[in-house]
Amino acid sequence: MINLVHSQNPMPEQAPDVRNKNFLEVCTGYTEEQAINEAMRCLRCRKKPCVSGCPVNIKIPDFIAKVAEGDFEAAYDIISEDSSLPAICGRVCPQETQCQGKCVHEVRGESVAIGRLERFVADWHAANFGDVEVAPVESNGHKVAIIGAGPAGLACAGDLINKGYDVTVYEALHKTGGVLVYGIPQFRLPKEIVAMEVSKLEAKGVKFVTDAVIGRAMSVDELMKEEGFESVFIGTGAGLPSFMNIPGENLIGVCSANEYLTRINLMKAYRPEYDTPIMYGDRIAVVGGGNVAMDAARCAKRMGASEVYIIYRRSMAELPARAEEVHHAMEEGIIFKLLNNPVEIHGDENGNVKSIECVEMELGEPDASGRRRPVEKKGSNFEIPVDMVIMSIGTKLNTLILDTTDQLAANAKGGIGTDDDAATNREGIYAGGDAVTGAATVIKAMGAGKVAAASIDEYLTK
Repeated sequence: MINLVHSQNPMPEQAPDVRNKNFLEVCTGYTEEQAINEAMRCLRCRKKPCVSGCPVNIKIPDFIAKVAEGDFEAAYDIISEDSSLPAICGRVCPQETQCQGKCVHEVRGESVAIGRLERFVADWHAANFGDVEVAPVESNGHKVAIIGAGPAGLACAGDLINKGYDVTVYEALHKTGGVLVYGIPQFRLPKEIVAMEVSKLEAKGVKFVTDAVIGRAMSVDELMKEEGFESVFIGTGAGLPSFMNIPGENLIGVCSANEYLTRINLMKAYRPEYDTPIMYGDRIAVVGGGNVAMDAARCAKRMGASEVYIIYRRSMAELPARAEEVHHAMEEGIIFKLLNNPVEIHGDENGNVKSIECVEMELGEPDASGRRRPVEKKGSNFEIPVDMVIMSIGTKLNTLILDTTDQLAANAKGGIGTDDDAATNREGIYAGGDAVTGAATVIKAMGAGKVAAASIDEYLTK
């Protein structure tokens, strides 16, 4: 029986004035009854537009049908055919612009809550079958190296180990997970979930080498020539922070969102038992409008700031962050200063931040991205008193791998150049995710890792 209600079953979550003071997960997840009720809203479309909206092409109507029947483990098996990180994707994917954005329910109401159902299924499996021992996969005799243990690398490793490859993943940080552990806060993605997904890969036979900066300790060419790897996948992400290059960015109290979030998420600065140095502020400005800016602002509130501002040069309609993250940030008391752009950060006599000077903006004609271009209003300058500024205006690609790999070509964006099958100009070397495209989403990076795994398999079997 199909439930024709046009509204989603609401997601249970902590109250805003409670959660903005802790790092516990905001959304607490569907109950079995809520999941079944939501699954019954699916219309079982013949053309399945939601599947085309998923970068890894999960068989969405099929798994939802199993949820509606109450067969949650069968639903998990269907998701796992295409996704190796369902508990993660169910939490952090921008479903509203991907699978849910294609749902035909959008015509008259709200789409089926596909992400919430995926999360429910993954969590149910972990609670009921998480202790079941995973058998190692029999080796096919081929060795593949993966550089980067983020979403792209983990997805590639998952697909390759399932095909019998001897897979070793090299990670520059001391923990695996990439942006999943250093970038996304605990209240959105508990790190225990990332560790659980990594442990499943280890149980199957994937080897992880941490504190290994490829391009410094060893080059890609040395991995192939000296370590005997027949193919290499590069999934190093795009973690180099960007700044505006405005006066005052060198003042005490200015940092990048990458640094701030890494200290909180990876180095656990929010927990008193960890002696992690971190900047504290009472009135904090976060410059930017993406998911990282929302994460930084919401973390700042939880770290004790009384006022936190999001300063963004366009309007709410152009805000690139997920609608859910913006909604949660507003509920938690984050102040949005839209159509404003910083022009200078002012300091006191000791070199500490004391205010941020902005100029008002108005929207002009669309630019190359399709969004209306912000135009400065002359003479509209004003100051906001703050004692800390967090820059979150995007990240750049680190060129270490390009600089240290013989004749490896770059693309027009400065990333690693690849064709549609993730192959670089160097035989046996593949790349994908943010290292190729620049900063994007977790699920798109996973999709790139899966494409690369298929290409590597074809290359080595031929």
